[in-house]
Amino acid sequence: MKSKIIATSILAASVGMTVNALADEVELDPIVIGADFRDKNLSQVSNSVSVIGEEQLYDKNTEAFIKVLSSSPNVNFSAGASKAKYIQIRGIGERSQFETPVNPSVGVIIDGIDLSQSPLGAGTFDVKQIEVLRGPQGTTFGANGMAGMVIVESNEPTAEANSHFEATVGNYNTLAFGAAGGGTIIKDTLLGRISVYKNRSDGYMKNSYLGRDDTNNIDELTVKGALKWLVTDTLTVDLNVLHIDVDNGYDAFTLDNSWTTKSDMPGKDTQLTNAFSLKATYQYDDIMHLTAAVSHSNTDSEYSYDEDWSYVGEFDDSLWPYSWFDQYLRNKKQTDLDIRMVSDEGGKIFNETTQWTMGLYYKDYSEDLNRNHYMDGVWEPFSHNYDTTSKAVYGQIDSTLTEKLVFTLGMRAENWKADYSDSDAFSDNTDENLYGGKIGLTYKAQANAQYYVTLSKGYKPGGFNADNTLPVEDRTFQTETLWNLDAGVNSNYFDNTLINRLNFFYGKRKDQQVKTYLENDRSFSDYLSNAAKGTYYGLESELDYYPNDTLHLYSKLGLLHAEFDEYTPEMTGRAPAQSPKYQYNVGLDYAFMENWRFKANVEGMGSYYFSDTHDQESDPYALFNSSVEYTNGNFGAILWGRNLADKEYNVRGFYFGNDPSKGYESELYTQKGTPRTFGLTLTYDY
Repeated sequence: MKSKIIATSILAASVGMTVNALADEVELDPIVIGADFRDKNLSQVSNSVSVIGEEQLYDKNTEAFIKVLSSSPNVNFSAGASKAKYIQIRGIGERSQFETPVNPSVGVIIDGIDLSQSPLGAGTFDVKQIEVLRGPQGTTFGANGMAGMVIVESNEPTAEANSHFEATVGNYNTLAFGAAGGGTIIKDTLLGRISVYKNRSDGYMKNSYLGRDDTNNIDELTVKGALKWLVTDTLTVDLNVLHIDVDNGYDAFTLDNSWTTKSDMPGKDTQLTNAFSLKATYQYDDIMHLTAAVSHSNTDSEYSYDEDWSYVGEFDDSLWPYSWFDQYLRNKKQTDLDIRMVSDEGGKIFNETTQWTMGLYYKDYSEDLNRNHYMDGVWEPFSHNYDTTSKAVYGQIDSTLTEKLVFTLGMRAENWKADYSDSDAFSDNTDENLYGGKIGLTYKAQANAQYYVTLSKGYKPGGFNADNTLPVEDRTFQTETLWNLDAGVNSNYFDNTLINRLNFFYGKRKDQQVKTYLENDRSFSDYLSNAAKGTYYGLESELDYYPNDTLHLYSKLGLLHAEFDEYTPEMTGRAPAQSPKYQYNVGLDYAFMENWRFKANVEGMGSYYFSDTHDQESDPYALFNSSVEYTNGNFGAILWGRNLADKEYNVRGFYFGNDPSKGYESELYTQKGTPRTFGLTLTYDY
């Protein structure tokens, strides 16, 4: 009830500030994002966007990347792995992956490299900012961005030499070290930067059978490198390389939903990625600039776990115990090519009123799976090959109709081909044309207030279910489409001391992709199907208040109502999984005395269904986080704590029978969220 009162109060404040345009004309915010073809100030963007800046990230490098994203309105996450691994925006997104290859609902791009299929290794060290785009991004990103996009920008090379070092120690044997630095390599010609970050922790689970406290451990290494080649005054070439080595354990579920497991075969959650992106930007006078970008990634991963969550001999044979282990070994390769022409001031058309963008895109993605399923002493292997190619043409115009009114029209046509074959002699292919786009109006009422309305369409390709125990009609699922309407305002007041972003949205989903399963003798056939129709609506609000030079108060609120319009009789009218009715993040940042800063925030979330196959729900929760920072010249020290009240909450839930002592009666099994963590981070900048 308290959480609902907080949410209602924030909403009322947001609406009130929108109505009262009383401020003087001031300069708009300095935050720049580049996710929609050309750079814009955040206050000038005409859709729902959150930016998580470096000042919000520097003390969160040991925290799961996707957990950090949930500070943004209507962004949720689920685990079912070593840590938070899957993103949902407005209730849309994957929650797990087993045999079946999936096409992501939420895209993740890091320094021009598409890691939508492999986000486990994403991190926040040496990151300049993260842009979270909510709603369909069909024009700009196509099939990857039906629910939204996450764009990660690392710090770029600069002419001036600089470096950053940090070391962290925390509970659960957390140890982390990071170093980043760069500068001029060849004067006026070549700039470079490199960063290395290593993070280790025992994790939060104990295994009483093996006598270990690190079977759900974290062990991650990230290396990033960047070169900026100033070839001429009009040509720049940027190279980014990325190496990710994640060697995490996975031992998170128990028969009694405790922190202590009894698995005799704990699993792994690993990712080894080598990737690069290369972008050339050519400026043609003041008419236009041409960018040609290519990226490639190669990822090997293992996802494995003890299926019975017990050890041989724990239960009497009369109870029919079992000993199973499941292992998924994947190799994923992806190559992207994007060629784009973007007009500049001298290239406007239609009497110099209209900016334009035209582009061509190509993607080749392949996924090879080897599954090893151990069942009571017998290994059952399975393999599949999944290959997709995508070719797209896209364009957008932004036309100034009046001094204050801008019309936007964007379109994308994409040809999607997919081929699937597996070791059970099943094969199939698809070849379909997909269309997305947007149409919108932006009205700048005065210097401090901009209103917008945007209608957009996104899509998510269909595919193939890998389990050969499924009926023939369930071996494939269809493409999903989403029509979405956003209407909002970006405004600031009182000499830019109060900044408000408010967005209302409404969406209709057709052929909504739904994860479900068939159960047969302790075995589950996990697959995707389609619900005929679904609807969602709600709002996102972000308020920032700077009453003086030492204090920053903020609130972030997401409200969401989502439901199946047409599905099974049991599910029609119910909310899809991972769709909490509210989320909020309220906090402050206070500079006190000389060199000292105090931060505190409360982040909360309402209950939501764990799955679309049962009615088990999470409990609502609120987490309290805080930190104290001291800086003196180049040196800094941060004492931080997360979930300080040690609130117990869940990040994944399954409902089935797995306990022999209870006759395999169905019950809810959950994976717990991060408990109280605390630590000390020391930094040095040169």
